[in-house]
Amino acid sequence: MTEEKKYSGEFVRETYPGEDVQHGTMTDNSDDLQRHLGNRQIQLIAIGGSIGTALFVSVSGALNKGGPLGMLLAYTGYSCIIALVNNAMAEMASFMPVSGGFIRMAGHWVDEALGFMAGWNFFLYEALLIPFEITALNIVLKFWRDDIPVAAVCAATIVLYGACNVLAVKAYGEAEFWLSGGKVLLILILYTFTFITMVGGNPQKDAYGFRYWRDPGPLNSNGNGSLGKFEGFLGSLWAASFCVVGPEYISMVSGEAKRPRVYIKNAFKTVYWRFGAFFILGALCVGIVLPYNDPELIRLLKASESSAAASPYVIAMKNLNINGLPHLVNALLITSIFSAGNTYTYCATRSLYSLAIEGRAPKILRKCTKNGVPIYCFLVVMIFPFLSFMQLSDNSAKVLTWLTNIITAGGVINYIVMCSTYLAFYKACKAQGLDRKTLPYCGYFQPYGTWIALCIEITVVFVYGYSTFTPGNFTLESFFTYYTMVGVAPILFIFWKVLKRTRWLKPHEVDLVWDAPLIDAYEASFTTPPVGFWTEMLQLFGLRRNIPVDKRVV
Repeated sequence: MTEEKKYSGEFVRETYPGEDVQHGTMTDNSDDLQRHLGNRQIQLIAIGGSIGTALFVSVSGALNKGGPLGMLLAYTGYSCIIALVNNAMAEMASFMPVSGGFIRMAGHWVDEALGFMAGWNFFLYEALLIPFEITALNIVLKFWRDDIPVAAVCAATIVLYGACNVLAVKAYGEAEFWLSGGKVLLILILYTFTFITMVGGNPQKDAYGFRYWRDPGPLNSNGNGSLGKFEGFLGSLWAASFCVVGPEYISMVSGEAKRPRVYIKNAFKTVYWRFGAFFILGALCVGIVLPYNDPELIRLLKASESSAAASPYVIAMKNLNINGLPHLVNALLITSIFSAGNTYTYCATRSLYSLAIEGRAPKILRKCTKNGVPIYCFLVVMIFPFLSFMQLSDNSAKVLTWLTNIITAGGVINYIVMCSTYLAFYKACKAQGLDRKTLPYCGYFQPYGTWIALCIEITVVFVYGYSTFTPGNFTLESFFTYYTMVGVAPILFIFWKVLKRTRWLKPHEVDLVWDAPLIDAYEASFTTPPVGFWTEMLQLFGLRRNIPVDKRVV
């Protein structure tokens, strides 16, 4: 005997005792990826994905351009903008945690052509950053000695990236957990160094405090008065726009996360305090330990030196005659760089796979191993790290740097896509009567916050290369460096739109059901309540092992 009842517009079939029950196969996803990333791994990936070498090394350029106050304002302001993007992405990814994240959402909820453009933009962005990180790794190793064989380092790093990503997503998650832990440890060491030395705990017994905010001052005029200070602030803002990241990496792991409606939501919610604790506080600390006109800093920046020696913290340690700590910072910086490349390998593989399953890349790339790894996508991505061997030739190294600079604008384009997708999603919810307050995560101040973020990101992507147009600075190379992706993105969009005759979906046409029934069934298969991050951490060290973690119906 059965009875059908209607709940929230859908019919639910109730089965009574005595009725035959048909057994089926429970799958994690509508594709072949598997949900093996636990809460502990997701939280550290969320932390590690937003922390790269820019926070430790490249930030020195932001300090030199804007001064301590200009840099602090730039990093604080841009962190607030990405927090608005995160607010939108969290709502969508918690509701529909599908493989490919925002890439597939753009094609499913806005226009297939937007999904095509977003996918290939993100793929190229991530894949070309892999050889860049391997190059950075070689530069950092030169902090100790110059005769380290570059080719051997490249080969070893490629093998390790392959091992972390080919076995199973759980192997990647575990590797990233420990590598991200190294990043957090490095940040805590640098913050502790800042506080202790500024109050006088250094070999010179110099309690310098906020001295460098008074002399040479809070803002760098760059020899051009008020206009120079504003241009310095803009320089710091552009640096912040490529340092402050995060939402895209959580979005990409949502299709392989256990209990995504809980764990992915929690990961997105931690982004807000991470921006404050890492980027804003980090910018403050850099402005405390070093003046923007430090001779060694200027020398390294003019020499385009990007090794650990160019880190403002390492320069400050040398100025204070602290000898051992720079070596520890360099060692931990290596884990940070390796982690970044590892994450880029993972995201490039998953973005290419998401293109394949939507028919926007060759079908052969849909093939997955029994462990849920898109094997052919992985093999394609592993071609890109071999570009790191180009650094063996000076001319080739310049080409690699040029390629990397070209796709840098792709990061900002990602956020523009996320904001555009959310606005379409928001309108669809209103048109179809879906109460957003019933979703796992309901964003604040919507849609106004997303509109603000979208307008600012569009402004950033068009004007961040303004220096190219200043008198005496225009070159064809610098113009293409800044604006190639700004031109390529609409070309990709128009190409797919014309080829497939796609159209911009109206709010009532947007499919808000999609994979929701499958995800609901997956979430309902768990027989134990979700566990907290700290519970899993204690279990890692043998404590509270009596608490079951993510048990499912067999």
